[in-house]
Amino acid sequence: MCGIVGWVSVGEKDPTMIEKLASMLRHRGPDSSGFWRSGQAHLGHTRLSIIDLTPAADQPMQIGSQVLVYNGEVYNFRDLRREFPGDYVSHGDSEVVLRAYRALGETALTRFEGMFAFAIWDEATQELFLARDRFGIKPLYYRPLGDGIAFASEVAPLLELGRPDLDWSALRDFLVYGYVPTPKTPWKGIFKLPAAHYLRWRAGGFSIQRYWNLEPGSRTISDERLRGELDERLRHAIEASAVADVPLGLFLSGGTDSAAIACFSSPSIRAFTLHQPERHRDESDHAAALCRHLGLEHQVVSSSTVDLPTAVDTMVSVFGEPFGDSAGLAAWLLARAVSREVKVVLTGEGGDELFYGYRWHGRAMTCPPSRLAGIGARLLPRLTRPARSNERRSLEGLERYAAFVGLFSPAQLGTLLGPVFGGPRAGGDDLFWHLRRFWREDLPLQQRVQFVDFHTYLPDDLLTKVDRASMAWSLEVRPPLLDHRLVELAVTVEAAMHRDPLEDRSKRLLRRQIEQRLPAGYLDRPKSGFNLGIRRRVRRHRGLWKEARERLYDSGVVGTRRLLDLTNDQIWALLVLDRWLVVNAPGYGHR
Repeated sequence: MCGIVGWVSVGEKDPTMIEKLASMLRHRGPDSSGFWRSGQAHLGHTRLSIIDLTPAADQPMQIGSQVLVYNGEVYNFRDLRREFPGDYVSHGDSEVVLRAYRALGETALTRFEGMFAFAIWDEATQELFLARDRFGIKPLYYRPLGDGIAFASEVAPLLELGRPDLDWSALRDFLVYGYVPTPKTPWKGIFKLPAAHYLRWRAGGFSIQRYWNLEPGSRTISDERLRGELDERLRHAIEASAVADVPLGLFLSGGTDSAAIACFSSPSIRAFTLHQPERHRDESDHAAALCRHLGLEHQVVSSSTVDLPTAVDTMVSVFGEPFGDSAGLAAWLLARAVSREVKVVLTGEGGDELFYGYRWHGRAMTCPPSRLAGIGARLLPRLTRPARSNERRSLEGLERYAAFVGLFSPAQLGTLLGPVFGGPRAGGDDLFWHLRRFWREDLPLQQRVQFVDFHTYLPDDLLTKVDRASMAWSLEVRPPLLDHRLVELAVTVEAAMHRDPLEDRSKRLLRRQIEQRLPAGYLDRPKSGFNLGIRRRVRRHRGLWKEARERLYDSGVVGTRRLLDLTNDQIWALLVLDRWLVVNAPGYGHR
């Protein structure tokens, strides 16, 4: 895993600037760094050595007129190497990516299995090509310049080219979703390249195109054949993602997804589990039992080593933009400990999207709206947990889905959003625009929800969380369940086959695929979240929470001081937003 940065500019730029920008990504690649310059293009790379540890695989990498800076892993690089022969000087995947692009152009993207974000500058044609993997596992930001374009793995280097104005619509979106949705960032003129897209820049402008689509369906397949295909694709995905020239680890919770990876992994893999102080959330004993059963080495990591003020400051620094998932802190703590032991870990991200693991994939979305719940929602104070719960049950369709996956419910947003946003419908904006883009009425409801999850919550929340938290400690994380062939199989299976219709039990297909490999009763444990107990921690830091509420209200970000009965993630998100504004918004805290 690596960090990439660069720019193309017709005008003059300080040639030493690229070294400064690349140094800001050193945590993503501490093993080496390299730079390439021409009259118009400047490219920088910081390397985390995983495959081919020799200097031959360092970057930027040039073949002919084309120069590559690359972040990620293409797992099928050995097969592609045979398909695209040449005078190879390295033994890793970077050179294969460049040679495949030279042979096929953007069509090569559909041949890559894995995770990637890369840039290729062609000195002969004066063209820049940027691309991001199918699911957005690896990040890529870009910034159009007056006479060119800049890009980076994280947003911080792009701010060094001149700090633009804040995009307050993106900050409002953060309060809706708990993250800043693609393609936005909190700054005007800086954007995220969407997953499964490429960008091509030539003097005078650029274009962005999608190169792969997720195509849900409902095919007829026998149960025996389905089990065989699922077993084959699970095995392939996990074995392929284990390719590395360094020791390998596994983030092991007590859940189904990481258990599946453990079942299909080599016995040499080392498993790591985060211990949580809340007994009902802690899964370390459960994970230890699985490791004893499978004969895996297991290590438990404590989560109680960071106080709340330090945690908020750290997360603002690590994510660079407001990020409201408190599980980011847990992932950061786990990555900090694991990075001392290994350089690469596998993780179960994507399993809930593939196998209908969220509560909104079942009865939460399919139960008819309740009039009684609607009355309760209107009578209760809006910014309370009971009001949110009642409102969810009173809605239907996209609005109900938004109430489940969003940070605040629709009615709560009407009370929460302050005058700086001009009210919840400022300028006629649709608060749920990000979800609505992928809300396909032609799909059955549960598949529709799954489709939206894949395009919104997965890349903007889960994969962002894992990337930033792990790369802060130079740890590469690979989600094998997001192998595109495994995904393409899962999304063509009817939702009723994924969930037990009587028990409303999730991940039916995956459970039956692995249950014989697990200790008896292992899958009977209820799903547990990875979030930390923020409400409990706030009680020890009441002043921190009170000061944040006052600043948010005084600045007009929120429209009320009564923020007293919020969820863990709501409190965390407001603390993070407050701290982010303190750092990035001059004059914040005053109307």
